[in-house]
This record gives sequence, C-alpha cells and structure tokens, in this order.
Amino acid sequence: MPEHAHHADVVIVGAGAAGLSAAHRLTSAGVTTVVLEAAPYVGGRMSTEKVDGFRLDRIGQLLATSYPELRRTPGLDSLVLRPFAPGLLVHSEGRRYRAAERLPGRSARGALTAARALTSAPLDQARLGAALARIAATPVERLLTRPELPAADALAARGLPARTIDGFLRPLLSALLCDPGLTTSSRCADLALHAFARGRLCLPEGGADVLPELLATALPPGVVRTGVRVTSVSTSSVRTAEHGEIACRAVLLATDARAAADLLPGLRVPPFHEVTVVHHTAPEPPLDGPALLLDADRAGPVAHTAVISQVDPSRAPADRVLVSSTVLGPPPDEPAVRAHLAALYGTPTDRWEPLAVHHTREAVPAMPPPHDVRRPVRLLSGLYVCGDHRDTSTVQGALHSGRRAAHAVLTDFGIASSYTQEPLPTAA
Repeated sequence: MPEHAHHADVVIVGAGAAGLSAAHRLTSAGVTTVVLEAAPYVGGRMSTEKVDGFRLDRIGQLLATSYPELRRTPGLDSLVLRPFAPGLLVHSEGRRYRAAERLPGRSARGALTAARALTSAPLDQARLGAALARIAATPVERLLTRPELPAADALAARGLPARTIDGFLRPLLSALLCDPGLTTSSRCADLALHAFARGRLCLPEGGADVLPELLATALPPGVVRTGVRVTSVSTSSVRTAEHGEIACRAVLLATDARAAADLLPGLRVPPFHEVTVVHHTAPEPPLDGPALLLDADRAGPVAHTAVISQVDPSRAPADRVLVSSTVLGPPPDEPAVRAHLAALYGTPTDRWEPLAVHHTREAVPAMPPPHDVRRPVRLLSGLYVCGDHRDTSTVQGALHSGRRAAHAVLTDFGIASSYTQEPLPTAA
C-alpha cells in the first residue's frame, strides 16, 4: 500500500463497476491510477455469496444483451452472458402464460407478429405488441424528449388498458426497475422497455461478482487495493484510516450515493428501492427451461423468480437445483414465500431447502421524475463522482457513468479521449 509520500495522478474511491470502468479508461491513457476499496472484495453491490457450491447473488439485478457498455468496456471481453428464454412467463389471474420477447436481430414488426400470435392470455396482445414494437423502433433521443411523468401515469395516458399494464408491464418493470408502484420517471421506464424489446434479459455466468472481478483482474497489478477505508477527500489528496494520506492530481468518488455524500456533504442522496433475494434448492426443477417467471397478481411477497440453475448451470453443483426469488421489500416470513412460490410454480414446496436470504435496504437508487440520466460527474476541477446514481440505476448506467467521469478527468488533464457524446444508454 502506498505510504504518505506516494503520489498518484488519480485516486478512485470505490471498486464497483463504475470505478473499475473509469480505471480502465484512465490507465489506458497513461494516467497513474489507484483504486481504493473499503471492502475485502471488489464489486460493491454486485456481490455473490458462495454456499455449499451454490453461487447466490445478493441483489440479482438483471442485465440485457442490448447494453452497449457490456461491449465497450475494456476488460469485459471474456464476460459470458447467460440469457433467459426468449419468452417471459407471467402468473396472472391464477394461471401462467408466456409473453413473447423480441430476439436480437428481429425487426420491430417481428415483435408485433409474435405478440399477436399468443392466445389465451389475459391482456390485449395486439396493443401490447404494437406498443413494444414502437418503442423498440424509437431512437433513444426521441424517447427522452417525451413528457416526463410517473411511469404509471404515462402508460395509462397512452391508452393501454389497465389489464395490459397490470398484467404485463407492471410486473416486467418491477423486475427491471425494482419499482412495483411504477413511480419511476416515464423516460427511464421507456429506456427499460427499449432495452427489453431490443435484446434478451440475461445474467453473467458464474454470478454477479464475475463482472467486477473481470474488470479488476484486467487492470495492471497494484492498481486495485481492497481493505482500505477512505476517511476524507479533497481535490489533491485522500486520507485513509489504515495508511495515512495519498497525494494526487484528482479524486474520483465511485462509491454508492450515501457513501459519496458521507465524504462530500451536500451531495444529493436519492431514495432507494429495497430488495430481498431468497434462495432455495429444490428436489427437481419446478419449470422446464431458463424462464423468468413474473407475478402479476401480487398475491404474495415474490415479485419474480427463476430456476437459476437452468439459466446458468455454473451457479449450482451438478444435479442440484437453485431457485432464486426476488421480494421488493423487507424479508418476509419463510412460510409466506414458500406458499407464494407453490402457487407461482404450481408445485409443492414443502421439501425445498432454504439456502440464504439477502436483504439490501438501499439496493437500487430510485428514479422518480424529474430524473437526469446524465447527472454531472465533474464537481470541480480535481473532484469527480460516478455511479449508477449519476446515470440510470443499472449496471449499464454504472459502467457508462465511469466512462463519462474518466473522460472528464482526461479533458481536465489535457489528454485526448476517445469518448464522444453518444445517444443516451438504454436502461433496464
């Protein structure tokens, strides 16, 4: 660990996706960079617990194959994405039905045709298909010029029937945004639907922590230092609890919003969505295939659930079944979860064994209107901030904010950057 006299060009506080993304861009430009992380591991909220051969995500945010930053971020070339089946399963009015998801490469018209082909679902498939087709074909810049309302009000104002909103769009957006009340900015909801319509929902192979670990491993040796707690920052140094002061030319805060505000009082702390993930192992798979099952009835605590071992077999020991279920709120009683899962999957759950319950009170930053999806990352020369609370509340937003922050640092250093202002990133 550097001593008091050590000098770095940039000190990044926080080794989550945003900070590691920025570190790659800075080191590639020849800027001496040190990343300090208080935890003993990298990744922040993208963490995975290992229990008896199972790999259990603590939050379990869904990714989309349409996220551009997954392709653009150095260090993620070897990231393997495990997609869910191209259709979503929705439990509504006491039964399950499949809703079509547009596959990569299909035209918007193809999405409409697929939606119309479905039968016996309790919603207006033609109008839903038309709405998804339109949003898939609409440029992101145009989506962000629409009037900004709470998502629930905007969807109703577009003439979509209540049964379509409650029977499909609400459970879908609950899974993507962790917001069952649809209080999110309609622009951010549109970005989520845009990403959904143009790609496939997926998970990183091996667990959520694989993504930040790949980023950290691809950096030069010695750049990332874990177990180092930063106690104060300025434009020219950071002070740590364990190793004193480190001088630098610039500081980039890449922590979560609350930790950033603790170091820089006055920074806005957004409200958060609370998430609990419940993991079980079952004697046999309750569903065939890697489907994501959404609950539209809201008759129990579970918002969505999946047989994760069928999506990504590396997350469970051979011949073992992993079922992970997301509750958008505090941890519920285990019997209530089991009863709800029995109804959703249509199978007894009395022989299911609990593996872990992960509760995160401040899991996902909320995005009520008005929400700026490109909040400033440059506070003043020498002091910068990035994270999903500066963009969209997604992995895509975190990676993109890190890229924007690195560009701001390089610009102030007088170093040419390859970053150009592009269409705003899709969210999910």
